[in-house]
Amino acid sequence: MEPTNIGALGPSAFARIMGGIREKQRQGVTAGPVDDAPTPDEPGHPEYHRRNRAEWNLVRWQTATPPRYRRSDATHPTVQQWADDVAADPTTAGSLLLTGTTGTGKTYEAYGALHRIAAAGSTHPYEIRALTAADMNGLLRVNGSPRGVEEELRRLCRIPLLLLDDLGSAKATEWTEETTYRLINERYNACRPTIYTSNLPAKSADGRDLTAALGDRIVSRLSEDTHVIAMTGPDRRRGVA
Repeated sequence: MEPTNIGALGPSAFARIMGGIREKQRQGVTAGPVDDAPTPDEPGHPEYHRRNRAEWNLVRWQTATPPRYRRSDATHPTVQQWADDVAADPTTAGSLLLTGTTGTGKTYEAYGALHRIAAAGSTHPYEIRALTAADMNGLLRVNGSPRGVEEELRRLCRIPLLLLDDLGSAKATEWTEETTYRLINERYNACRPTIYTSNLPAKSADGRDLTAALGDRIVSRLSEDTHVIAMTGPDRRRGVA
C-alpha cells in the first residue's frame, strides 16, 4: 500500500487520522492502514464536486430567469424525465415542446426544467438563454443588437440550452420563417436541446397549428426529436378554480 501523503490531506481528514493514531497509541495498539478516502464533504469525492457544480449552475439559472419564475420546479413527469436526460447527455436528449392555451403553466414548466438540469450538477456545460419568439425577432432585425444580426444568431445557435417562449406567436412573414428556420435547423443539426412553448398545437384539424405558423421545414425538424407535451387546464393567472 502506498504511504499516506499527509500534506495532501484536508484539515478534517488529517485530524481524523491523527485522532485515530492517538487513540490506538493510548490503547497500546499498533496503528494499521488508515482509510484516507475523502468524504462527500471533502475535495476529491465525486459528490463534493457535483454539489459545487450544482451551486454554480443554480446561480446561472437564477440570473437568466425572470423573478416571477425563480421558484419554478418541473412537475410534469415527462418534463422531469427530459431534464434528467439532458443532464445525463444533452446530445441525445432531444428538445421539448410545451403546447397549450394561455395560462396552463408552459413557461413555469420550462423554467422548472432548466432549474432541474442546473440542480443535477452535470459535468456538461450549463449555459442558458431564455427569450420570447418576439424578442428573438426584435434582436435579429437590422440594428436590433449592437453585436449585429449574424453574431446574435450564432450565439443563439451555440448556447448549450435555449428556451424560446411563445413560438409561433409572431405574425408569419417570409423573414420570420427564415430566421426561425435557421435557428432551429442549426440547433437540430448540432443536437443542442431547446425548450419551446407555444399556444398553438403541434397539429390541428382546423389548420390553426404550428405548421401553418412556422412552415413545413421547421415542423419537420421539430417532429423528429422533440418531445411534445400538451398542457391543459384553466388560465392559472386568472385564478380560475
